[in-house]
Amino acid sequence: MTVRDVWRHVRTPLTLLLLLAVLGYGAWWGYHALMTTGDPKAPTTCITQEATVVVPSQVTVRVLNGGTVRGFAGDVAKTLRERGYKVSSVGNTEEQVGNVVVVGAELTSPEVVLVASNFAGVTLRADGRADHTVDVLLGQKVDGFMPAEGYQTAVPVPGGTVCLPSQAPSSATPTPTPR
Repeated sequence: MTVRDVWRHVRTPLTLLLLLAVLGYGAWWGYHALMTTGDPKAPTTCITQEATVVVPSQVTVRVLNGGTVRGFAGDVAKTLRERGYKVSSVGNTEEQVGNVVVVGAELTSPEVVLVASNFAGVTLRADGRADHTVDVLLGQKVDGFMPAEGYQTAVPVPGGTVCLPSQAPSSATPTPTPR
């Protein structure tokens, strides 16, 4: 048996092993790349700004319906836009809400206080979110829940610096879900 004959018998299995090695490396690399990339939905941090007051045009709001009235979140979002707020999304939440709940980074954050002033009988909730967006969770629609007058148009900023969302608000809990 010559070298040429031996090579002819060994060439196919060696080629197959080499291709399997390349395929295995590609699978390992793909898995590793997938598992080490950052979460694209991870909250972005806010941008620290010098300010003496916070006004509605600086605040990003998500309006989420937790009640049974269809279109309620859209109506509230329209009113908030008319009052100058940046409404990033309108949707539903799986959380059943009785009264209006305003959720933000801290209970005393200027953006939370400003948004809450738009509602009567509001409940505040802090969740420590990093991006300082504000969620408005709506429950049952009752008369006078969103007074036409008496809401604040500016809130003082203690310390002269405030952290507000960047132009692209993140997805912070609770997540809107279709109904």
